[in-house]
Amino acid sequence: MNPWMEFQQTINRRALLQHSASAIGTAALAGLFASETRAQEAAAAQLTHFAPKAKRIVYLFQSGGPSHLELYDHKPKLKELHGTELPDSIRQGQRLTGMTSGQKSFPVVAPKFAFQQAGQNGTWISELLPHTAKVIDDICLIRSMHTEAINHDPAITFIQTGSQQPGRPSLGAWLSYGLGSEAEDLPAFIVLISHGSGKDANQGLLERLWGSGFLPSNHQGVKLRSSGDPVLYLSDPPGIDRDLRRAMLDGLAKLNQRELAQSGDPEIATRIAQYEMAFRMQASVPELTDLSTETAQTFELYGDEAKQPGTFAANCLLARRLLERGVRCVQLYHRGWDQHGGLPLNIPKQAHDVDQPQAALITDLKQRGMLEDTLIVWAGEFGRTVYGQGGLQENYGRDHHGRCFSVWLAGGGIKSGVVHGETDDYGYNITRDPVHIHDLNATILHCLGYDHKRLTFRFQGRDYRLTDVHGEVVGALLA
Repeated sequence: MNPWMEFQQTINRRALLQHSASAIGTAALAGLFASETRAQEAAAAQLTHFAPKAKRIVYLFQSGGPSHLELYDHKPKLKELHGTELPDSIRQGQRLTGMTSGQKSFPVVAPKFAFQQAGQNGTWISELLPHTAKVIDDICLIRSMHTEAINHDPAITFIQTGSQQPGRPSLGAWLSYGLGSEAEDLPAFIVLISHGSGKDANQGLLERLWGSGFLPSNHQGVKLRSSGDPVLYLSDPPGIDRDLRRAMLDGLAKLNQRELAQSGDPEIATRIAQYEMAFRMQASVPELTDLSTETAQTFELYGDEAKQPGTFAANCLLARRLLERGVRCVQLYHRGWDQHGGLPLNIPKQAHDVDQPQAALITDLKQRGMLEDTLIVWAGEFGRTVYGQGGLQENYGRDHHGRCFSVWLAGGGIKSGVVHGETDDYGYNITRDPVHIHDLNATILHCLGYDHKRLTFRFQGRDYRLTDVHGEVVGALLA
């Protein structure tokens, strides 16, 4: 857009807001303080493009790139190929990361862990995931995911925002923008982070991964901490009681309303709403994070680690509680899967972290009648190479591999007990039914009632969407 024309339009919008300040202020205050109005607004925000199969989503993101070869993609011929050189016909000139591009040899390394068949269809799954094997009939396993990114930051950014470049809204922010919130006292999008038991479990996670990008900032994810106040500054300082806090917010709201009327900056309206949400969260979050009301049977289901705040098990249990209370999107990040070395020692620890809790979450939601309208996604940013990083070693590692990897879905709108896609004998290339990152995100949005091509936001003169200008819904995954 011509800068002068854009400036003129800004002036016109500001003038409009100035002349309608009283109406805007009345509407905003009604939306903040009247529960009936909030319910009406929430209903209006939940207008989907078609009837959704899922009303909410929990995304179990495995940060670092878990090895599909050790977990989900059974390749029995690798035992015969162990120690042989990866053929050029398989590698096909693939670009490599700086960690292995200088290797003179690329020996095939067979996984040390056995696979077993599970479920009615006999799906092959690693011995490292015995609890997940018990719920395999509820899972749709995709073995043909692929991405262009080969390094962590662009790869995680890509799968979470639809772009390798920073600055785009996250999936959770798009869902908050589209669906609104069913909860009056909790945000629509909440993030929980756990540190894996494997070595080097502290790979960085930037807050922009659950950010709102160019969407209004109230759609960004709110991270709950595992120690201290779950949310920073949740507790009032000494000398500030509930009534005084309410009076302070009322006065602040009046000042912000005056500034909103003068400037027309939509972020001011967002700030007003966020102050009110924070006030309500002061009452709701302590009750939410108090797991003492859960039964012994529940802790037996999720495992003893669910009693330890900040573990993946505790976060899975907390995710269920959040979903029950109307939170639309819960994103769990579990660190520690970046295993360039020491994979045989560390991947069993990582698998132990997630196996029982993720199976428990499926079982728990199913028992409560929530699985049919809750979508569960399990994914990392890419897979791992079939060749050993550093050559043929006993305690081998694997480099990043985006050409094929495994993810799984369960719940609302997804076929259960099926395997989609196939890779070659090396687990290196896709041979059937490829699924791209954009296809996965398009399918997720479809389950939640949205046409990914129509869920857009205009920014800098262009209509943006989660899937950019790509992506197709994978109909074969849908129930």
